[in-house]
Amino acid sequence: MTDRSLKGRVAVAGIGESRYYRHGQSPDPEFKLALQAILAACRDAGLAPTEIDGFASYGNERSDASRLAAALGIPQLRSATMQWGGGGGGCCAAVANAAAAIRAGMAECVVVFRSLAQGEYGRFGQSADLATVSGERAYLMPYGVLAPPQRFAMRVRRFMHDHGIRQEAMRAIALASYRHAQSNPRAVMHGKPLDEAGYDASRWIVEPFRLYDCCMENDGAAALILVDGQRARDFPHKPVYLLGAAAGSGYRAGADPHNAPGYAGANFGTLAPELYRMAGVSPQDVGVVQSYDNFTAGVAMALMEHGFFRPEEANEFLTLDNLSAPSGRLPLNTSGGNLAECYMQGFELVLEAVRQVRGTATALADRTDVALVTGGPMVTPTSNLLLGSEAAL
Repeated sequence: MTDRSLKGRVAVAGIGESRYYRHGQSPDPEFKLALQAILAACRDAGLAPTEIDGFASYGNERSDASRLAAALGIPQLRSATMQWGGGGGGCCAAVANAAAAIRAGMAECVVVFRSLAQGEYGRFGQSADLATVSGERAYLMPYGVLAPPQRFAMRVRRFMHDHGIRQEAMRAIALASYRHAQSNPRAVMHGKPLDEAGYDASRWIVEPFRLYDCCMENDGAAALILVDGQRARDFPHKPVYLLGAAAGSGYRAGADPHNAPGYAGANFGTLAPELYRMAGVSPQDVGVVQSYDNFTAGVAMALMEHGFFRPEEANEFLTLDNLSAPSGRLPLNTSGGNLAECYMQGFELVLEAVRQVRGTATALADRTDVALVTGGPMVTPTSNLLLGSEAAL
C-alpha cells in the first residue's frame, strides 16, 4: 500500500435509504427522499447530521449539496463533488471522489447519495421532446433509436455474436436477481418470483432484450456515510473499508457514431486492472458481486472484463446456480439489483456490498470479505469499487 492508495484509508460508517417505489408513485418530492436516506444513514452510524461536512453524487443529481446542508443544519460544508457524465456509470466514482476528499483532508464526514423521483421529473426510459440534438443522439434519433434499450441492444447483439453468448446466459442473470429479491423485503419485486417459463414468455422490448432483461424505473433515495479509516471501529457496525476504486474508460470509448474500438464491451478493460492493483486482490479473492444491471447482457460484459471467466466460458459460467447466494461460484446482485430490488441508478448496489461485508444481507454469500461493485456498463466514464473487511486489508 502506497501513500497514493485509498486502500484502508476510508471506511463506511453508515448506510440508509428511503422506501423504494415504482416510478411516479412516491408521495414525497426528490429532495425529501434524499433527506430521508441521509437521516437513515446517520441513524445507522450513530452520527448527528451536523457532523456531515461533505456530499458527493453523480448522474446530474438534483438535490443540491448546499440546500441539503441548510436543511440538515450543517455548520460548515467543506466538500461537494459531482461525477461528470456516464449516468449510472458514476455510482462507484462518487464514492471514490468522497473518499479522495477525506484522504486529502478536505472533509471528515462525507455523504454519498442518489435520489430519484421520476414522477416529479420524468422517466429515464422514455424519450423527451428536444428542439435540437447533438453528439451521439444526432446519429441515432433520425433513425428512431430513441430509448436506452434501443441504443444498447446494438452493442449487445455484437457482443453476443462475437462471443457466442446465448439468451440462456442473460436469463440466468435475471433469474438470480429475482431469486435474491424474494429474500429482501425492501425489494420492489419482493413476493413476485420469476422462473424460466415466465422469462421466456415475457414480451420483447427490443431484441435481444425481453422485459426481464431490462431494469425497473423507481422513485427513492439511498445514501452512505464515509469517514477516515482510523475511525472505522467507532461505529456500531462491523467495519467496512474501501479497498480500491477506479473510474474512466479506454481509448476512444466516447467515439460517435457507435464507433468506439471496444464497441461490444462494457468499458472496464482499463479499469479492472487498476482496481485490482489498488486493492491488492485478484478476481479469485472476490466473494460476491453487485453489478450494474441496466440490461442483463451488460452484467455479462462487466463480469467478463473483470476476469471472472473467459469469453468462451460465459455460457457455462452464467447459470442460476453459479450466480445464487450463498454458495454459488459468484453470488450476484444479492438484494435484487436494478432488475428486482429497485433502480437507484445503481447506488443500491453499493449499499448491498456494505451489507455483505457486514454480514447483514438478506441473501448472504459464503465469502464476504471482498465485495465488488461495478457501475453502469457500456457508458463512459464508468467506475468500479471494491469494499472489504479488516481481514482483506
